[in-house]
Amino acid sequence: MRAYSLIVFLMLALGAPAVWAQTGPDTGTPNIMQPEPSGPPPKQKTRRGSSNAVYPTPLPAPQTFNPPPSQQVVTPRLHDVPPPIVVPETGRSLPNLPAIGSGPGGAETAQDRAVRCAHQAGVYGAAAGNRNAYVGNCINQ
Repeated sequence: MRAYSLIVFLMLALGAPAVWAQTGPDTGTPNIMQPEPSGPPPKQKTRRGSSNAVYPTPLPAPQTFNPPPSQQVVTPRLHDVPPPIVVPETGRSLPNLPAIGSGPGGAETAQDRAVRCAHQAGVYGAAAGNRNAYVGNCINQ
């Protein structure tokens, strides 16, 4: 019996404020659907600008004749292939890949050489022996 009365009391305690909040005419909740105050009638749209049609003007004729640029045939430059590298651990000679440089005139820069040597070490894998030693010898060649 005591448990039932406790449950009823809790229901009344939690439900009563919600019922009382909705019973009054002014609950303090803003009403966003209030009608707008009536004002002057809306203005009619009026036309603005010229009543005549405006057409685009044609472009002027060219003053001088510019011939199209001449097309020259560019032959690709063959890339230099550095001499083969001798692997110090095994004594094998491994060929270098072609050097493609980004320097002036297609020259291979130090950064280009480092990238090429690291790539070659990956291509040759175990045949290159110690990877760090191979890359070091290739860069210092």
